[in-house]
Amino acid sequence: MATAMYIKTTVLPGGKIEVRMPELVEGQQATVFVVIEEETQAPKLTPSEILRDYPGGRLFKTATEVDTYIRAERDSWER
Repeated sequence: MATAMYIKTTVLPGGKIEVRMPELVEGQQATVFVVIEEETQAPKLTPSEILRDYPGGRLFKTATEVDTYIRAERDSWER
């Protein structure tokens, strides 16, 4: 009868994986199954990279264009 055990470990330098379990019997045969976990964090993107990927791209090319737009919006509130 086979027994399955689960252990999580970190890959060591040189791509080595070390497993220590007191339940293991010296000289006994064992099969090791390795699952490589994917990175859970999204890659770090700059704000311009994030905006570039939105539909329609960036609305403004320069800070001056943004400032002009915001000033026009504020002026329209005062009317």
